[in-house]
Amino acid sequence: MTESADLLVVEELRYAYGDRVAVKSASLTCRRGEILGLLGPNGAGKTTLLSCIAGLLPSFGGKLTFDGQPFWPADDAPSRSRLGLVPQELALYGDMTGAENLQFFARMQGVESAQVAGAVQRGLELAGLVDRASDRVSAYSGGMKRRLNLAVGDLHSPELLLLDEPTTGVDPQSRNHLFECLHALRDRGRTIIYTSHYMEEVQRLCDRIVVVNEGVVIGIGTTAELAEQAGKPGANLEEAFLAMTGRSLRDEA
Repeated sequence: MTESADLLVVEELRYAYGDRVAVKSASLTCRRGEILGLLGPNGAGKTTLLSCIAGLLPSFGGKLTFDGQPFWPADDAPSRSRLGLVPQELALYGDMTGAENLQFFARMQGVESAQVAGAVQRGLELAGLVDRASDRVSAYSGGMKRRLNLAVGDLHSPELLLLDEPTTGVDPQSRNHLFECLHALRDRGRTIIYTSHYMEEVQRLCDRIVVVNEGVVIGIGTTAELAEQAGKPGANLEEAFLAMTGRSLRDEA
């Protein structure tokens, strides 16, 4: 059997919080070995879309397919184990050391006992924290915590890594290190979905970009392809994004 180029296929996904529809219709594909950007104004539905893919929100409408098979991560632990999630909110224990956090989460993610030490070492190296492994996370800078947060999400070597605003509040050095980490992970075979409000990050990192607006996927492609779709040939990503989504403010309640 020939392996499909598409690792994840999302077809007409829909999700509502009671009477409020957050995602009206989202269809996209994520190809093996790519970094796929996910962009949208505040309240556009991108975090809800990512949460459905991650298995955090059950009972959505539409269909997910992973590696050619129906995919229900909210209901099936083996399906969830194929994913790694790096949430926007830091998911770390401040009174534990960096190494202890990695050990704890490795076991939580089902890493076999004999492989935990190796997973922890790889995580420390990925985060650039080998020399600070024995320090409590409460003493880490914001950038160090973000790097450790990324390492936690990759401990079990997931096929698809989902990142929600992973560079929020970090310094330029840590941001650049995170970029290098993501390219290294892709070189190891990871497929990545990356959400951010920073246009320059997405344009620099991502092979293709999905634009979500008012709960609907309205564009997908490279920066050049999105510029064409927006009627702005040659535009950069920010110009194409504003042309597609408008310039009105989107303040969330």
